[in-house]
Amino acid sequence: MDVEQIAKTYYNSSDSDNYYRMIYGEEDLHVGIYNSDDDTILEAQRRTVKYLAKKLLPLDETKIGIDLGAGYGGACRYLAKTYGCKVVALNVSEKENEFHRRANEKAGLDESQIRVIDGSYMDIPFPDNTFDFAWSQDAILHGGVEGRTKVLEETFRVLKSGGKFVFTDPMESITATKEQLQPIYNRVKVKSMATPEWYKKTAESIGFEVLDYDNWLPQMTKHYQRILNSTIEKESELKKVVSDEYLEHSKVGLQHWVNGGKNGYMAWGAFLMQKP
Repeated sequence: MDVEQIAKTYYNSSDSDNYYRMIYGEEDLHVGIYNSDDDTILEAQRRTVKYLAKKLLPLDETKIGIDLGAGYGGACRYLAKTYGCKVVALNVSEKENEFHRRANEKAGLDESQIRVIDGSYMDIPFPDNTFDFAWSQDAILHGGVEGRTKVLEETFRVLKSGGKFVFTDPMESITATKEQLQPIYNRVKVKSMATPEWYKKTAESIGFEVLDYDNWLPQMTKHYQRILNSTIEKESELKKVVSDEYLEHSKVGLQHWVNGGKNGYMAWGAFLMQKP
């Protein structure tokens, strides 16, 4: 099974869908930025979206963007409602996409504002020079080594000249060993993750200008600790809709990610790139 099919099968499963909606909420599926211990997971995730959006300003109704790995579409709805821009949501999970479309309808957003497409970010189904901006949160790691390169190449292709690409992704430290990282890989069924240095070098070789990188590893560590704590707190409720096997795998995997963050084996942050 290739990396794309692994991700598709995982996010289409009832276990994953029920788990994420109960723990993460029904807007965002990504790492949050926490200002205090009182912040909820949803508040922290919203803060990440707002922070990334500011990197793309100015945005208005004349702009069109693409969200690569859009999940439940919270970022798309925020961008469309806040700035009036149009967004294409490209995502491999049909189950998430079905929910995304229903959520857009409830929010009063139609397909002229957010168009949800079942598809791969490694083969973006649009012509060259289509989009004013591109966006992705914690999704590119699922593409594997070749997939990560393809995502950058495809994103560069579909961006207009001057178009910006903002994204976050869980990464590995350049100093970590494969032995240290293997338990971290196991959680998301990948053989490796990118390093920040790899993203910068590869993006520049494709033609991007790397404008900024925010190193926020402590935020990722805090986020996964909060997710783990919430999973344990809601375990009895989760067991009504999520299998025991899935829950145990999640708790073990989350603990490895927390440990990996604390020990400096991982990296997480926000890149801002631009097509000249």
